[in-house]
This record gives sequence, C-alpha cells and structure tokens, in this order.
Amino acid sequence: MSSQSVKTQRKQRKQNKVALQHPPVYRMTSKRSEKTRENSLERMPPEIVLRILSHLDAGSLFCISFVNKHFHELSNNNATWYQFYIRERTKKKKASQEDQMIRDLGVVGVREKPKGYWRNKYFKEISGLNVNKWRTKLQRIDPYSGLPRHTEEVIRSLCITWEITVTDGRGRRSTFEQSHASFSSTAVFVFWGAVGWPPFNQLTSLELYGVLRVPLDCPASYRPGWKSIMSKIKLHEKHSELCVSDKIVKMLYVGQGVTLGFWKDQWEMAFVMVNLHNHRLVERSLPASISPCTAAGVSALFDDVDPEYGLHGYTAYIELHNTVRVIMSGRFSQLFSRRDQISDGYLPLEVISENNRSLNTYLLEDISLPWRTEALHGTIKDCCMINLTVWDEAKQPFWCISVPVVMTKASRDTVSYDFDGGNFTILYQDSEGRVEMRLKQMEYEEQYFVVNLVIYIAVSKVNNHFGRDY
Repeated sequence: MSSQSVKTQRKQRKQNKVALQHPPVYRMTSKRSEKTRENSLERMPPEIVLRILSHLDAGSLFCISFVNKHFHELSNNNATWYQFYIRERTKKKKASQEDQMIRDLGVVGVREKPKGYWRNKYFKEISGLNVNKWRTKLQRIDPYSGLPRHTEEVIRSLCITWEITVTDGRGRRSTFEQSHASFSSTAVFVFWGAVGWPPFNQLTSLELYGVLRVPLDCPASYRPGWKSIMSKIKLHEKHSELCVSDKIVKMLYVGQGVTLGFWKDQWEMAFVMVNLHNHRLVERSLPASISPCTAAGVSALFDDVDPEYGLHGYTAYIELHNTVRVIMSGRFSQLFSRRDQISDGYLPLEVISENNRSLNTYLLEDISLPWRTEALHGTIKDCCMINLTVWDEAKQPFWCISVPVVMTKASRDTVSYDFDGGNFTILYQDSEGRVEMRLKQMEYEEQYFVVNLVIYIAVSKVNNHFGRDY
C-alpha cells in the first residue's frame, strides 16, 4: 500500500471521529424552531380557549379577531356573543327575564343562528339603536323652527359622525374623518381641516358618509360600525361656483351643501365645509337597514273658499349663521301665491316686502365666515350660511336648504330716507327654487336690514308634491 493511500485513510478516519463527537447542530435547532413556532393557546382545545375568551370584555374580544384566522373564528363564536347580548339586555330588564329568554331560546337555538348574528345584535344593542326610542324624541317638534328639537341630542347619543371619501382618476380612494361639528336649531355644520388632501386637479368624485360606530373600548380605527352614503358629487371645475376669498384662502361651492377651501393662488385643498339640514338628518345618516328613510305622501288640504289647492298656507323659517353664531333668524307664516302670479315656472312667496316696513329684519352682526385649519385661521367677509325651511299647508317640510351664500353690492342704489348706506343682495338658486334677499345698510350705525325677501319655488316641485297640474 502506498504512503499516499495511507494518509488518505487516516484523514477519513479522523473526519468520521469528529463527526461522531460533534453531530450537526442544524438538525436539532430546526426541530426546536418548529415546536416553538406554535402558540400555546393554539395547541389548546377550542373549548378551553373559548372559556378563556369568555372572561374578556367585548372590546378586547373584538380586537382579538384581527390577530389571525384561527382567533377570528373563535372570537366570532355565537354562544360567547350571546352572553354579552344577554348581559346588556338585563341592564335594562329584570333579572328574571334573562332566565326566561335563555329557556325560550335554548343552546341549540343560539348555535343555529348564522355566524356573527349575536355579535351584530350586541353591537346594535350597545349602540342605542332602539328605533322606537329615538324616533319618539324626533317627533317632538320645535314650534318656532318646525323641526325636531332633539336632533342634536339624538345624534350625540348615537355617536353619529361623518366622513368624506375622495376618488382620483386612477380609482384610488382616501377617507378623512371630520375635525369637528357645530349645531344650530336647523342644521349641522361639519368641518374637515385635515392635512394631506390629494391634489384637487386629480380628483373625480367626493362622497359624504354618515358613520355610526359601536362604542367599544378599543381604538377608534378598529371599532365596527355602519356607513350610509348621503351624497356623491362629481368634481368638475366648470360645474363649481367660486364663492368668495380672503388673503389666505378661497372657497368653491360644489353643491349639496359641500364647500371646498383652497390656499390662495393655488388649487391645494385646505379644508372642507359641509352644511347638513336637520330635516330627516338622523334617518339620512343611518343605513336603510337600521332606519328606512321613506317619504310619506302629501295631499293638499281641501278648502271651500280657495279652490287653488297648494298655493296658500305656506310657512318659512330662515336663518343666517356662520361657524360661531346666528346672524339673523325669523319665522314667517301665512305665505301665499295667486295662480296668476306664477311666471317662468316659479311660484313666488313674498316673505318681506319693502312696502311693509314693520317686517324689516336687522342683522345681529356683520356677515362673515370664520374658518380654521390645524395651522392657520381667518375670516372671510361677506359670506355666511343660509338655512331655509318651507312648510306646506299641511305643516310638512316642503323645501329645505342649508348652503353658503355671498352678499354682493347691488348694481343700482334706490333712494331711501331711512337708510343712507348701500344696497346689497344675497341670492341662491337650485333646481327646486331660488331665494332673493335685499339688504340696506345704515351708514353711521354700520347695521344691515333685510328690506325684501322673496322665495321662488319651482312649479314642477309643487305639482310633484301635491299631485297637481299647475
């Protein structure tokens, strides 16, 4: 045997000896990693895990469903959520009724329900979605404004908020939660002052949603809830109307009570303002499955004296306000229009006449609209919000608007011995009607008076409302 082969055999025996003394480490660590990769809760039987989860509160149980698919299945167990539902019900009922409910339903009845049934029932229960209760509150009408007097109370008790979703040309969607909301007797003013709006020239649509979230003890972004789309607006510059501007921002009204604010000399969005009229606001902010919004039919009252049904007995409540306070308000009844006064497809209702000085109404302060973002704030002059409610002869809301308006100087000044200042006008028009308001200013006292106010309602709206053919 050669010396070379002897050396090779010695080297091979040495390597085998080292391998026996030091086995490969990777095999042992691989088995350990596979064992430690399994969570101890996942190795437990489902019955034991459900028993542990039953000691959690509803918020923690709901958040656990986001951990993985296994916990999502366990946390949606009908029996567990049924116990939460029963506990919430017994807070409002006698303890003896809990046992009766369990006996009537039984364990089999609980499990036969679709997955997530009792979880959703519990969410509705703690959200205060007792339709009969809040509808009873909304039936209490304020005799002055003619609208439900407890709208703000119901909205706050249900924790209703509003969201805006914008879509760009590529279909990308961005959602923004409201910054704050302020309430008046006839409308809600909602403001978005978020930073990081997408470029306006890339946006194609804007959607407004009413949001009802479940008051669970968990982060707001994880709380379940319901959304209801209230309006969808296609964004086109040519279809929008520039309201007014100051040294920092300019405002663009895009319809349906939505106003966009931009930084001056550019089209970068600074804020969004939305006016929501109180008429059926709660119903419009909730999904149809929770609160179906159905409009009852209205028929004109019979009158032996005046055969022109639907042309008399109107009432109007008008309010000018900004984001801070009410500038002017007034209620006017017994408004009418003769059939021979109908012209250009409109039915005129003369609310304030310049010939009747007793009805002249003064403004409590100058017309202005404060605005605020997270970084800056300011005030736009000669701009405010108008809330108008017109009732028909059956005392039902007939035309409701809540929109921004601008006061402009009239083209012609008329001679007046009572007012030595200038003439100003406030105009608004949509497909259902228009409002024309004329104001005069007392130069030395710097006070404005409404000397003329006419509401024009589209004849087509009257015909559709009463089923007539004027």
